Amino acid sequence: MNDWPEGFSGDNRGNRYGRGSSRAQPESARVMRQVRRGPAASPGQAGYGGAPPYQGGVPQQPSYVDGGYGPGDGYDSGYNTGQVYGSAGGRGPGGPGDGTYEPRPAPNWRRRIKVTAITLVTVLVVTSVATYFWADSKLNRDVDLSKVIDRPEAGEGTNYLIVGSDSRAGMSAEEKKKLHTGSAEGKRTDSMMILHTGSNGPTLVSLPRDSNVTIPSYKGSDSGKLYPATGRQTKLNAAYAEDGPELLVRTVEANTGLHIDHYVEIGFAGFANIVDAVGGVEMDIPQDIKDTKSGADFKKGKQTLNGDQALAFVRTRYALAGSDLDRTKNQQKFLSALANQVATPSTVLNPFKLYPTMGAGLDSLVVDKDMGLFDLASMFWAMKGVSGGDGKSMNMPIAGNSANGNLQWDTAKVKTLVNQLKNDETVTVSGN
Repeated sequence: MNDWPEGFSGDNRGNRYGRGSSRAQPESARVMRQVRRGPAASPGQAGYGGAPPYQGGVPQQPSYVDGGYGPGDGYDSGYNTGQVYGSAGGRGPGGPGDGTYEPRPAPNWRRRIKVTAITLVTVLVVTSVATYFWADSKLNRDVDLSKVIDRPEAGEGTNYLIVGSDSRAGMSAEEKKKLHTGSAEGKRTDSMMILHTGSNGPTLVSLPRDSNVTIPSYKGSDSGKLYPATGRQTKLNAAYAEDGPELLVRTVEANTGLHIDHYVEIGFAGFANIVDAVGGVEMDIPQDIKDTKSGADFKKGKQTLNGDQALAFVRTRYALAGSDLDRTKNQQKFLSALANQVATPSTVLNPFKLYPTMGAGLDSLVVDKDMGLFDLASMFWAMKGVSGGDGKSMNMPIAGNSANGNLQWDTAKVKTLVNQLKNDETVTVSGN
């Protein structure tokens, strides 16, 4: 008995392709299309039900004749010509031209250079502006020259009063010992100079601390109280000790008749830090110097002074024949050399030296409220000019000692000097 469903018996399965089929060829509904590589062969030809295949090499493959892809139906697979990736307008084989890749366009160097230049300029401008505001914020504008009364009229050019104070503020006991500063309270002026800048070159005039001056009437910098003049004569540095920078400016102006435009002060520690920041300053010391009070111990000749040595050098007076007058000359030489060192390309163009130098200098400077970075830069360039021979450095002309033992200025020479500075003329007066 046959358990197969109707049509699935072993003897009556039809002409189906598959298991148990008596035919090796699949039914027509499931015939798979064949791809040929040559012209389509018609039924009955060799290789397609005709002559035996495999004669003469690789057998021909039938085309898509039964599926509508025979000759003349417009289909081209591209396999016969190898045009697989090419297309109209393409760059590969089969594209326009000779079938090679089109060359890449040459780089636009003019545009690249322009973009690079714009980028560099932008970075430079942003850095400069940022540096300016950073540096400007570090200036200690603590001196108010508007408190100074009865001021002389301003002349041509600009006059800076540069003061080196012996302030020990912020210094530890170890630093005081190292720098030989002592531990005196308060602060006094170790050096005072007038720097005039104008069209006839800079002039640097030192005012010896022991100069005999008359203390004029003045308004207290803190109290605002008016102190009338009494004709009291004393050393110039006593004015600073009595009421600070404002009274010092008032005293200098009253005794010279020269208008002071800007005030700049630096203390012991700040001075030493600036010198160290620039890597030391080379000096040609004219003689052996040994001073236990300042800590100076130098041999004659060229040498590079670090911060500690530089401070000892500019403070030394007891080992010098001219005492304070010789000390002011050394101070002028050193400050000019320091300004020259700061203004060199190795410092200005090297951020690893420029920023520490600016940081050390600006943190330790005390200036007037109207002082700007451009004024400060002008002052340094002028001092550099003095050391380079474009200007003149001198002491205030001295006539001798006064009755109280202080240094007496030469009145006639001082008057000529002040008139020449006021009118921005070439200075012809010589100092001591």
